[in-house]
Amino acid sequence: MPKLLSLLKNKYFLSTTAFLVWMLFFDRNDLLSQYEYRSQLQKLEQEKQFYTQEIAKVQKDLDELTTNKDKLEKFAREHYLMKRDNEDVFVIIEETIKE
Repeated sequence: MPKLLSLLKNKYFLSTTAFLVWMLFFDRNDLLSQYEYRSQLQKLEQEKQFYTQEIAKVQKDLDELTTNKDKLEKFAREHYLMKRDNEDVFVIIEETIKE
């Protein structure tokens, strides 16, 4: 018990303890903030990976469309409903029934 009392009277121990408590809980960069920053960083890295893959996929599609006329025609027909002069286009839209 006297050892604990002498430890509590030590100004260096008290200032170090107060500093640690302040840095761990009350500072702008406390533990909770660091955890939130880390989780946000992981989420952003996952999004970056997803968008990098999407960019690669779109770049591949663009290369195919610029080099292959059949692919370009298929793309124009499917996405922009383009047709030749002697063709008719029928667009079928599926409706979902709400219960």
